[in-house]
Amino acid sequence: MATGRSVMRAVRVSEFGGPEVLKLLSDVLLPNPKENQVLIKVRACGVNPVETYIRSGTHERKPALPYTPGTDVAGVIEAVGAHVTVFKKGDRVFTNGTISGGYADYTVAAADTVFPLSDKLDFKQGAAIGIPYFTAYRALFQKGHAKPGETVLVHGASGGVGIAACQIARAYGLKVLGTAGTEEGMNIVLRNGAHKTFNHREAGYVDKIKEFSGVQGIDVIIEMLANVNLATDLQLLSPGGRVMIVGSRGPIEIYPRDTMMKESSIIGVSLFCATKSMHECQTALLAGVEAGWLKPVVGPEYPLEKVAKAHELLINSSGALGKMVLLI
Repeated sequence: MATGRSVMRAVRVSEFGGPEVLKLLSDVLLPNPKENQVLIKVRACGVNPVETYIRSGTHERKPALPYTPGTDVAGVIEAVGAHVTVFKKGDRVFTNGTISGGYADYTVAAADTVFPLSDKLDFKQGAAIGIPYFTAYRALFQKGHAKPGETVLVHGASGGVGIAACQIARAYGLKVLGTAGTEEGMNIVLRNGAHKTFNHREAGYVDKIKEFSGVQGIDVIIEMLANVNLATDLQLLSPGGRVMIVGSRGPIEIYPRDTMMKESSIIGVSLFCATKSMHECQTALLAGVEAGWLKPVVGPEYPLEKVAKAHELLINSSGALGKMVLLI
């Protein structure tokens, strides 16, 4: 092995449950890249809400136990498989598709899910691109069919996906509205592409959105917490408007007639279903990095030893302030 070592540190989950099931071990076997894979020395790894759901056992996807969580990694190529020609040892890269898990010193990824990391971004920012920006692009354009000039409302816009959606929508000529739960969060959203922000913890904020958007309403809503907002979202839509469900933590009761009156749509979004359309996302986002409008905002940072705390705070924090990352 090119690293000169056979074991590494990695977070392992041996049973589904709360954050306490995340165990940092120091004797995990180093993964070997196969013919079309690369081995990455991890410098930073993004922490995504879906990883907390999978860890708890409440998500539809249940990996075989034990497993190492984490998909969004930035780091340096350590070794490449026999058929890999586009990368070499020492290249700075990021990926949104680790195979062996990103909460670790090293991870393996398929070469076609790995991308060069621009010198314009540091490793923490690289770890904040994957799931957030690919999800936001898919929600806006591949599933939501957003068009320049339309109005988009991003709920929970101060988190990783929310900031990505604001930056992308603004760059593509949409009118961008965002919600956040704190004054600091609202300021972050304004700095990252929103034309107007609203505090979703403030009484009457929905009425303020209705007043601002006028008779026409909202064309596309990017929804991070459908179990709380979906029924209200349907009241905000324009004729033919679309609610893109990116996140939900439970059930909700809605009035189906609300979709009939405006012929509106409720559409689920999942990168797990996007394998055939990732090249479009990749091309658009890498162009955004080069153009300068794609600038991930890094929020809370934790060492690998504090992974359980990171998972706990990701779900229970008072308001998101950028993308949470683990530093390796």
